[in-house]
Amino acid sequence: MVCPFLDGLALGASEYAGAMSETRVHLSKTEPAAYRALDAFSKTVGEICAANGIDDRLKEIVMIHCSQLNGCAYCTRIHVDRATAAGMDVDTITQIPAWRESGVFSERECAALELAEAFTFIAEDGISDDVYDRVGAVFTEKEYAALSWACVSINAFNRIVVAGRYPVPPRQPQAQAPA
Repeated sequence: MVCPFLDGLALGASEYAGAMSETRVHLSKTEPAAYRALDAFSKTVGEICAANGIDDRLKEIVMIHCSQLNGCAYCTRIHVDRATAAGMDVDTITQIPAWRESGVFSERECAALELAEAFTFIAEDGISDDVYDRVGAVFTEKEYAALSWACVSINAFNRIVVAGRYPVPPRQPQAQAPA
């Protein structure tokens, strides 16, 4: 089933499918060299995160949150899969959008989530002094830089995917083992 709401307007399933099915330029196919460069950049960012003390759990929390904030279902799905593979439980993943009201995140995770928001909505306030100071009080310079590059990377991918309206079809149910 497809979400029946788009920009606050209720649409029938066929109208929604029509709104999302128009042909768009697929940037990764139209200019694959640029996409390969972005993919290589993303791999470098992952290496920087690992080298600077950003574990997979923290990195995936940031990737999921940026993707959710950007409305990127495709990247959200990818990073939820990676988060569960890294051992993150469903309850924690579902708390990410409400992290300020949730008690499941550590101080480091909350700082990373706040930084993710600042980078995703950078046109609004930049990285304010308040955010910079709060986040900087929790992370070393290397950790801050690694998380910042992670935000830059995922926001770039989100923009490519959202602009191209990459499809996110329902998953096929997995076969149940006999009881």
